[in-house]
Amino acid sequence: MIDDQLAVAISRVLADYDVGGLSDRDAAQQAVLASLDELVRIAPGRSVEVRIPPFGAVQAVAGGAHRRGTPRAVVETDPVTWLRLVIGHITWAEAIASGAVHASGERSDLSQYLPFITSD
Repeated sequence: MIDDQLAVAISRVLADYDVGGLSDRDAAQQAVLASLDELVRIAPGRSVEVRIPPFGAVQAVAGGAHRRGTPRAVVETDPVTWLRLVIGHITWAEAIASGAVHASGERSDLSQYLPFITSD
């Protein structure tokens, strides 16, 4: 999915959420998975596990790789917060301060990578 298509998909999912929740679960899952793929592309590596339950998780960001057991760094948030971060509707600092994102461990600050898609 190219950036323009992903931006449109994310905007649709967020608009749907704003008027009553994630009624199209498949669209939300596709947007989250595509955005996680994009994160891996722009921040390759295996030092941070990024979890967006219930839709997906990836390892990204250069550094020491996580292979077994508890990851050294974990970022976890809900799908709506993640998509808002991806397109810049909320900043990393705002998401952390509000408790919407839980980040722990070395290299878990993803602010240098977000947002990575702009919406019109």
